[in-house]
Amino acid sequence: MRKSDKKSSSSQPGPASRSALKWLTAAVALVVVATTGPATADGPGPGPGSAAEPGQQTDPGYGAEPGGDAEAGHEPGVEPTPERAPTSEVSWLSFPGGVFSVDSLGHTVRYRACDGDTGRVADPDMRVAAGVASGEVTVGGTSYRYRVPLVGRAEGSLQVIRRHHQPTDLTGVVVTSPQPPTDPAAGARLFPLSGQLARVVADASLNPAGVTVRDLSGRYGDQQIAVNGALRPKAASVIKLWILVELLRRVDCGQVSLDDGVLVTPADVVGGTGQLQFETFPQVVTLHRLAQYLIKYSDNVAANVLITYLGGFAPVNALIDSMNQRSTILARRMLDSAAAQRGEENYTSPDDVVSLLGAVWDGEILTPASRDLMIGFMREQTLNTKIPAALPPGVPVAHKTGDLPDASHDVGYYLIPGSETAVAFLTAGPMDTGDETVRRMARTVYDFLVTGVDGAYEE
Repeated sequence: MRKSDKKSSSSQPGPASRSALKWLTAAVALVVVATTGPATADGPGPGPGSAAEPGQQTDPGYGAEPGGDAEAGHEPGVEPTPERAPTSEVSWLSFPGGVFSVDSLGHTVRYRACDGDTGRVADPDMRVAAGVASGEVTVGGTSYRYRVPLVGRAEGSLQVIRRHHQPTDLTGVVVTSPQPPTDPAAGARLFPLSGQLARVVADASLNPAGVTVRDLSGRYGDQQIAVNGALRPKAASVIKLWILVELLRRVDCGQVSLDDGVLVTPADVVGGTGQLQFETFPQVVTLHRLAQYLIKYSDNVAANVLITYLGGFAPVNALIDSMNQRSTILARRMLDSAAAQRGEENYTSPDDVVSLLGAVWDGEILTPASRDLMIGFMREQTLNTKIPAALPPGVPVAHKTGDLPDASHDVGYYLIPGSETAVAFLTAGPMDTGDETVRRMARTVYDFLVTGVDGAYEE
């Protein structure tokens, strides 16, 4: 929710340098003992690829094409962090109906909006000075002239120049991962939580764990903290959030309606979590029900049908790339054990999850109506053995789980009035002990929010 919206509805959904935390994450020693085995909830890779060479255009962008061998020498269950982790040099401009992303280190840009997608385009002449990236690229006869500060929450501008048309001037907020705090003094009050979480992470000897937390309420100045925020385990069903956002983005663009129907056949049916597998097919299922079941029941049939409906992996990875979320990739369908055996795997990180959740909340990637629908689906989540189980009954949350034999996650929003917070708890290693680690992290955040400082939520 944009800042002007936050004061209007405290009950409705409406991040600073990590240098201060580097000592903390460096001090956390983790023992990685990951397991492998058959699929459980959503089934059993490669990391994102490198940026385009100067003068080349690539589509749809980083990590778009699954395949290739995983980097050798890393611990099982956790993919190595990509070479260029998200930094202030990687920013994207949010404007109504689209995004314009800039990688000032790799000198590439991407325009992705309702009216088209350039793919990742090299701009060797990009100018980077005084914390601002600027330049102009031409793709398919359309020119994109941009000026994008490399500081989150700043205002950037983009001019789209088409033949025989008046130029279109677009402005919007710049998004980085993390976003800087709106109030650094208030944000500093969140830092003690990172120490508490680091102790939980250090105690989880069987489960490499990572956690990222972002204040959404302003109570802590919209500060973001992380312990092992770049940890990159298998995404499991958390990847379904990006599938949903890409669908809702198309709804916002007027390209599809949630009332539209999709033919689901017996060939689409897979096991694991979900409800559709128990119905009779073929039948036509609305996009609304597919989207709802995708989150509410973590439905694997709905996930695979929507991947096909959206056009495969590439559009979802294009969404991921446009937000410069370098640790995340969709590389296989749910319950596709053959793909997993080929090394095709879905990955994400706590930082990338909170980057997505924050953008959704702030209205920077979806309209308010689609944002509220998505969070509503997350509030209906029926798999409640982690975050909700760790909190007192009745605490309002909206979340999405992820489970594999060697991964356990829960991510989402604490919707405590006046202390709304985005959280991502991700673990690798044995699922049972991972579940308990997630619950401990979830309770640690809750206890801090309700007992930390003024304005605590009272049960």
